[in-house]
Amino acid sequence: MISTSEYTSKQKNRIRLAVSLFYFSQGLAFSSWASRIPTIKQNLGISEGQLGTLLLLMPIGQLCTMALSGKLVAKYGSKNVLKIVVLIYPLVLCCIGLAQDFYQLATVLFFFGVIGNMCNISVNTQGVEVEKVYGKSIMSSFHGAWSIAGFTGALIGLLMMNLHINTFYHFVIIYALIVVNWFVNNKFLVASTTVQSKEKKSIFSKPDPTLIQLGVIGFLSMATEGAMFDWSGVYFQDIVKVPTNLVVVGYASFMIMMATGRFVGDYFVGKYGKQRVMQFSGLLMFSGLMLSVFVPQFMICTLAFMMVGLGVACNVPIVYSVAGKNKNVNPGVALAMVSSISFLGFLMGPPLIGYIAEAFDLRYSYALFACFGLIMLLMVGRMKIFKD
Repeated sequence: MISTSEYTSKQKNRIRLAVSLFYFSQGLAFSSWASRIPTIKQNLGISEGQLGTLLLLMPIGQLCTMALSGKLVAKYGSKNVLKIVVLIYPLVLCCIGLAQDFYQLATVLFFFGVIGNMCNISVNTQGVEVEKVYGKSIMSSFHGAWSIAGFTGALIGLLMMNLHINTFYHFVIIYALIVVNWFVNNKFLVASTTVQSKEKKSIFSKPDPTLIQLGVIGFLSMATEGAMFDWSGVYFQDIVKVPTNLVVVGYASFMIMMATGRFVGDYFVGKYGKQRVMQFSGLLMFSGLMLSVFVPQFMICTLAFMMVGLGVACNVPIVYSVAGKNKNVNPGVALAMVSSISFLGFLMGPPLIGYIAEAFDLRYSYALFACFGLIMLLMVGRMKIFKD
């Protein structure tokens, strides 16, 4: 194994590019599924209630394999696990396109959550390993690659729908792109530099309280992120009441600033430290959402959603980076716990918004989620682990 100090600048950059493209591959597979949900719902005659049940199966699959994923990465290394699961993930995506009824789709989505969790943990552990190679924070840029994949997946999905290409062939094309990336970049993944502890310890036995807190912070940020993904367009349509051709502005303004924030986040972390960046992020989340609640006007809400996008940009990358450097727990196990709790927020935030909006009003939902930013700000301020 090459010592981290023996990598040349050119080798470091090539490794960083390779790992970024593995983040991109995972994001492309997930966003490709998300882009075709309306088509699949219509083709299989699935009701809104059934769709809600289906969407819950992915986080259930994640939770069921949280311990297993961490142990696999800890035992075999993130490089070896990622090289396998990144090929299985789009294969399961193709199976989604073959599902003929509710029960087949339910089964496949459960395993999509299982493999997605393994991808998530192994690729983020790779991110931690590459940070060790660089000796500085670069995790935000990796998550920026995931965000770009979200854009790309949505655009490809739109193209496929306009060309009337069915979901299976669409997903096969995505699988082929990911396979090409695998062949080009898998040899540049980094071998683990962390020695697994000989102590046999379950991920559920006496969990490190710091990891639980990191998971909660990640949950709060990703719940907000998921809510903005799924409800920003609806908010502009129902609350801001913009013309139909401007509905997409809410989503676009959020996404553009989130992606931008991730690519510049590492610079600000290096300059101001993790704690200050995350506290400012929490303040942006709170201020942006509350601004959209109290002043539901087009220009103001566009600015507000940009604030929220910038606010959620760096939180999860920082949380994962800190968790992966925990001195008491193997990086794979630590990230399994933290990322699983965090990603639950991404998957459960949108349904929660819907339930509150159904009972009261969409603005009440956004006001509640604004409080998530305030809670995060307070939690980060009390945790010594964020202090550099």
